[in-house]
Amino acid sequence: MGSIVVLFELAADRALGPDGVEPVVVAVHAAGADPDVPQDPLPRTLCGLDTDPMEHAHYSPGGPGEPWYPPASEDRRCHACEAALHAL
Repeated sequence: MGSIVVLFELAADRALGPDGVEPVVVAVHAAGADPDVPQDPLPRTLCGLDTDPMEHAHYSPGGPGEPWYPPASEDRRCHACEAALHAL
């Protein structure tokens, strides 16, 4: 697999976050990038979830050793996606 797309899984029952302007992020997932449109994810995350309802995080690591997920979302990263990344 080439690059990945980082996605936010949003709370289904709440469209807005606590301050009223941002969605509630439940988890951060990784999906393979579509080979034809690299900024778009493949249909499934690395842990097997459907990517359609997820929001693009517009995040990519700044360099080697940087986490695959946005650092502020460390507590919400998907451990199954992370394990799949380490297995690649």
